[in-house]
Amino acid sequence: MDSLTQIVLGAAVGEAAIGKKVGNKAMLWGAIAGTIPDLDVMAKWFFDPVTANELHRGFSHSILFSVLMAPILGWLVSKIHRNKEADWKDWTKLMFLGLFTHPILDAFTTWGTQLFWPFGNRLAFNNIFVVDPLYTVPFLIFVIIAMFYKRTNPKRRRFNNIGLYISSTYLLLTLVLQKGARSNFITNLENQHIQYQEIQTRPTPLNSILWTANIKTDNSFLIGYYSYFDEPDVINFLEFPQNHHLLGEMKDDPLVQRLIKLSHGWYTIEKTENNIYFNDLRFGLLGLGKSAKRFVFSYELFYDTSGKLQAKERERDMQEAGPMLEKLFARVFGNKS
Repeated sequence: MDSLTQIVLGAAVGEAAIGKKVGNKAMLWGAIAGTIPDLDVMAKWFFDPVTANELHRGFSHSILFSVLMAPILGWLVSKIHRNKEADWKDWTKLMFLGLFTHPILDAFTTWGTQLFWPFGNRLAFNNIFVVDPLYTVPFLIFVIIAMFYKRTNPKRRRFNNIGLYISSTYLLLTLVLQKGARSNFITNLENQHIQYQEIQTRPTPLNSILWTANIKTDNSFLIGYYSYFDEPDVINFLEFPQNHHLLGEMKDDPLVQRLIKLSHGWYTIEKTENNIYFNDLRFGLLGLGKSAKRFVFSYELFYDTSGKLQAKERERDMQEAGPMLEKLFARVFGNKS
């Protein structure tokens, strides 16, 4: 999830852990703990784009990281705040909850987390977008309200708990909405007699009403959209050829194999007159409808002067963000034009 959401979640669990003992200090350090796992984004300053993306939500988002770091951070904070009401164990408990709830929440997004690092793949439920105001805003409001009550006031804990209950309920609701959307995608595929191998369903940006699906067929990928406001519930699928053969000898290169692993096999190859691109389909298209041709995550593959294969993330035109958001929200409410 985005940084603000993780700060709010960290503050709320910090308050739930020891807010009655230390007041707003619990929210402060909970918010800091909830931010720490995402410091792995600094990898992009030291590594190439592929390596940085491989490292993101890796070790720092694992159970092991939470277990190792919580007592160390708890000890440091206990030395900063020599409060008789909260000892090293209390601060360790707070730090563990702040660190651990971060990757748990991230596991519900498309990117997922390597919760069981160094074992297994990323855990990704794909039921909430990385930025969802319906999750964050109510949560934030109740945490702010709780801050203005004294630590011993029972209303402080009550408001904080309300925020936790509302956000958790919404998160569970998105799982139900995802299941309904997936069912409708499958029904449309069957009605249109489309044979498929696998389907991946996730929400579109900033909402849980408009859903999109990637569908893997023998030689192509289909992408469809479904809003709970759609009437009728007929889905027109966009088709993108896999074109894996265009990689040629590149396919055996370790870099391409890493990209394939990173994308979990959800990729297409795009070739222009002068360039070849590796498109990661898991995060969808830049835009909606037939006019959308670019994917959010796309890498240009090229050989450097020494003959070594390199991958560079394709630049995104941020000037297109405004018009794309307008189309997105129109589509949310069932406008398919």
